[in-house]
Amino acid sequence: MELILWRHAEAEDGLDDLARELTPRGRKQAAKMAAWLNTRLPEECRVLASPAARAQQTAQALGRGFETLSQLAPGASVQDILSSAGWPGGNGECVLIAGHQPDLGAVAAQLLGARGSLSLRKGGVWWFSRRERGGGNEVVLRAVIAPELL
Repeated sequence: MELILWRHAEAEDGLDDLARELTPRGRKQAAKMAAWLNTRLPEECRVLASPAARAQQTAQALGRGFETLSQLAPGASVQDILSSAGWPGGNGECVLIAGHQPDLGAVAAQLLGARGSLSLRKGGVWWFSRRERGGGNEVVLRAVIAPELL
């Protein structure tokens, strides 16, 4: 299974957290990362997004359909995120989640066996794979990339 964690791009400040939209810079970040992702994602990759406007706009940059899940809203637990993705799932599945920090950072930390939360850059992607090896599951970190590196 492939699990791609995509932190929303740079967003405006605001009091209504769910209504915060991407800044012009954030739209550029999302477009750059979407172009990079679209050359690598399998066609059948399932895309899930938080209901927050900034995550929705980030996912829209892919130009693919996506599902909005309330359990991916800011403050989502590691279990909510992994359950939504169906992790660890079967071979050949691909799920991309457009979400938030520190939530996605906590997922990345758990998958890597670390404590707490790791820092995901705005608009950045952490790409994980799960494979069976030696009778057990193994997590492989395939890529970590920030939009400013593209």
